[in-house]
Amino acid sequence: MTRPTIDMDYTVLDCPDPVALGRFYTALLGWKVVQDDPDWTVIEGTGGSRLAFQKAPDFVPLYWPREGIRIHLDLVVDDMEAAQAFAVEQGARVLDEDGEHPGFRVLQDPVGHLFCLCRRD
Repeated sequence: MTRPTIDMDYTVLDCPDPVALGRFYTALLGWKVVQDDPDWTVIEGTGGSRLAFQKAPDFVPLYWPREGIRIHLDLVVDDMEAAQAFAVEQGARVLDEDGEHPGFRVLQDPVGHLFCLCRRD
C-alpha cells in the first residue's frame, strides 16, 4: 500500500479555559491568535506552527516528577534566566531547575501542562 498524505496539523492541549490558556501561550511565544472561541482556540507562529487549546472541563494537571506517561513542549530560548523570569511573569511555575542539566528547566503552565525551556545550541 502506498502511504497516503498525512501531515501534522495542530498540537492540541486540553484545558478548562481555551481562551485563557491561548492568551498565556500567545504572550509567552509571541504568536498570534487565529481562532478564539470558548471551546477551541488556536494560535500560530512564524512558519505556520500552530498550537490549539480544547475545552476539557475534567482536565487533570500533571505533576513533576511522576512515573508514567507524560507529554510536554520543548521551547528553545537564547537567554535561560530572562526566558524563565518572563514565563513566571506570565503565570508559569518553575518545577525543576536541575543544576546537573543547566541546558533546560521544567515549568508548568497556569493549568498544569508541562513545558521545558531548552537552551538553544
